Amino acid sequence: MEPRKIAHPSVDERRALGKSSREAAPTEGHGKWQPAADRPDPIALLEEQNARREPDLVPVRHGRMMVSPFTFYRGAAKIMAADLKDTPRAGLTVQLCGDAHLSNFGVFASPERTLLFDLNDFDETLPGPFEYDVKRMAASFTIAARHNAFSKAEERDATLAAARAYREAMAEFAGMRILDIWYARLSEEDLLKTIRTLEPAPNDKTRKPAAKQVKKSGAKGAASGSPPQPTAEERARILAKGMQKARTRDSLRALAKLAELVDGSYRIVSQPPVVIPARDLEAAYGFSADELQHVVHQQYRDYRATLQSDRRRLLERFQFVDMARKVVGVGSVGTRAFIVLLQGRDQQDPLFLQVKEATRSVLEEHLPKSRRQPGARVVHGQRMMQAASDIFLGWTKGAQEGRFLYWRQLRDMKGSANVEALKPFGLTWYARHCGWTLARAHARSGDPVAIASYLGKRDKFDEAIADFSRRYADQNERDHEAFVAAIKSGRLAAVEGV
Repeated sequence: MEPRKIAHPSVDERRALGKSSREAAPTEGHGKWQPAADRPDPIALLEEQNARREPDLVPVRHGRMMVSPFTFYRGAAKIMAADLKDTPRAGLTVQLCGDAHLSNFGVFASPERTLLFDLNDFDETLPGPFEYDVKRMAASFTIAARHNAFSKAEERDATLAAARAYREAMAEFAGMRILDIWYARLSEEDLLKTIRTLEPAPNDKTRKPAAKQVKKSGAKGAASGSPPQPTAEERARILAKGMQKARTRDSLRALAKLAELVDGSYRIVSQPPVVIPARDLEAAYGFSADELQHVVHQQYRDYRATLQSDRRRLLERFQFVDMARKVVGVGSVGTRAFIVLLQGRDQQDPLFLQVKEATRSVLEEHLPKSRRQPGARVVHGQRMMQAASDIFLGWTKGAQEGRFLYWRQLRDMKGSANVEALKPFGLTWYARHCGWTLARAHARSGDPVAIASYLGKRDKFDEAIADFSRRYADQNERDHEAFVAAIKSGRLAAVEGV
């Protein structure tokens, strides 16, 4: 096999490439989205996904998605992938998250035990047009603002903040050295610094939303008065408290919540349908208890082989204790997901791993397919995009044909924003950090010089993305209404409150 030839164009050539890309995809063209005349039935797309999911969990997924247009959007990556395939593309490829909505950003601990803010879900990751991630991210802010019953101006402010932060950050990365981009990260200290220095916009007030607006948005916990805005230091204290809470989310805390001591040994507590221990899974997967134990141990050995040698040796110091199926998320509900309890020095030295099924990315129906098996695709995509990744991130092929898995720590100081509690200033502040983080992730795998040149120095791209987001939020609301109608008609089954 001949070695792959790697091109190294000059900075001027890369800038020229980005600028010329505007001819094929003018930046203002991103805002003119309309649903295609032959747009697939969104309910049918979800039914296609359900065909390979756990039948008893599909109604749980539907119940979580029907709560509001925002929760529906979280589970509708397949629908949006079909809509994005006909949108303008500059031809500048990056490693996509594939599902970069605002709830898929959050904090977690780096290997050095520093809290970092980054993307944290890569089930749909795939190389593709950078615009796909930007549009999914920006639209999520429009939809979240509506969910919280913000005014139209506040809705647009948050969306513009995300798009503008992406564009401005990409311009910064375009001028940086390659290793400086690779080492760039957003730490706990960085977050606290910005929340102290940024002041809310003059129109950022806590309003009492009109009854009609609340009914339309399905907002929860909307403000009922107009109290004074918190000071910068008060906001910093709230953020610091959230960070401290994230630090407590570790395996020892998970042990207290998810396990019980029986005859001197810990085992995972049964909490159906959300948590079902391995001892109760025989009916679901057709394995006897002994067969299931053999399969799990074989999978565990195969997974360890995908780790770096030092991390494999570290993991080998833990012994297997128990496992269970555990429902997680919104869009992932119905795919196979498990937790594994390991024990180190003694019973007070636990380690919980999460094992999630990896399926084909929803983007692979419209973009070149991955050459890796799905579990490896997720892991490699995550390592490429994150500033630092879980030391126990690995993958395996499932025991059954056509099933693939990836492994990681269940809780490693992970935390995410409570979207419903965010006021306009908070959502806009959060949008800036998500935009910066997405740009940094794209700059690691793509060409920041070409992308920055394409985006330009003015706000045409930002405004177009905000226009797209408004149009797509309208469509998402119509899709949610159709989804709820399908449940009411009996076409889809749903279990609420799980």
